[in-house]
Amino acid sequence: MSTESNVVNESLTRQVLSGKSILITGTTGFVGKVLLEKIIREIPDIGAIYLLIRGSTKYPDADSRFLHEVACTSIFDRLKLEDTRAFETFCHQKVHCITGEITEPYFGVGRERFETLAAKVDLIINSAASVNFREELDVALKINTLSLHNLVEFSRFGGNIPVLQVSTCYVNGFNKGFMPESNVAPAGMPLVKNARGYFEVDELIAELQKKIDIIHSRFIGESLKQKLIDLGIEEANRYGWNDTYTFTKWMGEQLLYKALLGYSLTICRPAIIESTLAEPAPGWIEGVKVADAIIMAYAREKVSFFPGKANGVIDIIPADLVANSLILASAELFLRPGKHRIYQCCSGSSNPVTLGQFRDYVQQEAKENFASHSKLFLKQPTKPFIFVSKAVFVSGMSMLKALVNAKSKIPLVAASSKDKLTENIATAITLSKVFSFYTAPNYIFTNDKLLDLAERMGRADQALFPVDPKVINWKHYVRKIHIPGLNRYALSERKLYTINARKQKKDNRAA
Repeated sequence: MSTESNVVNESLTRQVLSGKSILITGTTGFVGKVLLEKIIREIPDIGAIYLLIRGSTKYPDADSRFLHEVACTSIFDRLKLEDTRAFETFCHQKVHCITGEITEPYFGVGRERFETLAAKVDLIINSAASVNFREELDVALKINTLSLHNLVEFSRFGGNIPVLQVSTCYVNGFNKGFMPESNVAPAGMPLVKNARGYFEVDELIAELQKKIDIIHSRFIGESLKQKLIDLGIEEANRYGWNDTYTFTKWMGEQLLYKALLGYSLTICRPAIIESTLAEPAPGWIEGVKVADAIIMAYAREKVSFFPGKANGVIDIIPADLVANSLILASAELFLRPGKHRIYQCCSGSSNPVTLGQFRDYVQQEAKENFASHSKLFLKQPTKPFIFVSKAVFVSGMSMLKALVNAKSKIPLVAASSKDKLTENIATAITLSKVFSFYTAPNYIFTNDKLLDLAERMGRADQALFPVDPKVINWKHYVRKIHIPGLNRYALSERKLYTINARKQKKDNRAA
C-alpha cells in the first residue's frame, strides 16, 4: 500500500464524515467553491451534499445555476482531468441542489419540504453572506444576521443539527492588539453581555430596523440606497466596526451563540482570503479580493500613494487553508458535540507578512516579469506605490482635486488628461474608503486554537487538510502563485467546461 493510501486510510476526518449528509450555503461564492471541490476530492465517501442556492434572473433554479456558475468553473478542472466520469457521477448521485433562499422563512421551500430536508441533514455549513463592505444596512442585516434565525430553525427541525458558521476575523472591529479566538466586545458603544458569554443584540437590531424604516419612508431610488449605505457605516462606526459587513457578521455571531446555547456550534473566522496556495491548483481565485483591488490600481497606475502602514501586518490566508479549516472543524463537531468553539483562519500571529513586504513583492514581480502577466499589467508600471498616513493621503487628494478643478491654473493640460486624472483621484478615494482600515492594522489575529485542532486530528489529517500558515513562503506566494493566479483565473475570459447536460434534467432531490 502506498504512503498516500496510508494517509487517506488513517484520516480521522474522512472516517468521521463518511456517510454524513451536509447542507452547504454560499457555494456560488469563492470559498464555497473551494470547499465543495475539496470535499468531493478528498471525502468521496460523504453521504450527500445539499446545496441551498438562490435562483437568479438568468438561472431561476438551483440546478441550472449550479451548472453554469459553479460546476463549470476551473476550480473543478483537476477533478475533471483526473476522472471526468467519476466527477459527473458524484455530482449526479450525491450533489442535490435546492432552489431556496436562506433569508426566507423555511428557506422559501415551504414547511413540509423544509422539515423533510432537515431530517436528511447531519451538518450545516453556512458560508452565505453579503461581503460588500458598504452594503445597504437593511440588505446586510437580512443576509448576515437575521437569516440565521432560519438556520437555527432548520437545525432544530433536524434534532439540533450541528452548525458551522463562516464568519470573519474582522468582527474584532476597532479593538487593538492581539485578537484571540474568542467572543469579542464592541469597541464603541457598549452592549449588555449575558452571563453565558454572548452579547444581547435583540434591542440593537430592533433599533436599527426602526432607523431603516424611517429612511424607507423618506427616500426612494438612488437616494434611498445611499442613505442606507451611509446608515450602515454610521452605525457600524458608532458601535466599533469599520464597515457594515463586519458589524452585521458580529451580530450574527451573537444571535447564534444565544440561540444554540448548549448545542454544537463552531464559528470559523477567516482573515483576508486570497488565492489558493496549492490545491486544487496554486493561485486559483475568483474575482478581485481585498488586496487585489490595490494591486490592480497599482498595475494600471491609477494610484501611486495610499493610506497604510508599511510595517503593519496584513493578514492574508489562502483559500485552500480556509477550506481545510472548515473541514477539520466539521469533523470535530461530531467527535466533540455540544460545545461552542471559535477558530481563526489567519496568518498574522504565526507567519506574518507586512504590507510593505507585500507591496515590494508585487513591485519586484512587475519590474522583472510584467510581460508574463499581460492581463494584469497592461504595461510595466513606472510609478512607485507609497504608503502614507491617512491625513497625508486626504491632504494630497484635496490638493489634486483643487488643481484639476482650477482649470485656469493648468491651461496646457488636455481635457482628456484632466478626465483621466479626475478618474484616478476618484479611484484612490473610493479604495481608501473601503480598504484603508485593512491597510493600517492595529491588531494581530491569533490561531492557536485552530493549530491545536489540527494537532488533535493527527498527522494524516495535517497532511490531507493543512491549515498551518507557516507553510507559506510569502515572497514565492505573492510573486509566483498569487499574481499568476490573478492573471490566469480572475482576469481570464476563457470558456470553461460544463457538466453533462443530463444534470439539467435531474430532479430536485430534497423533495
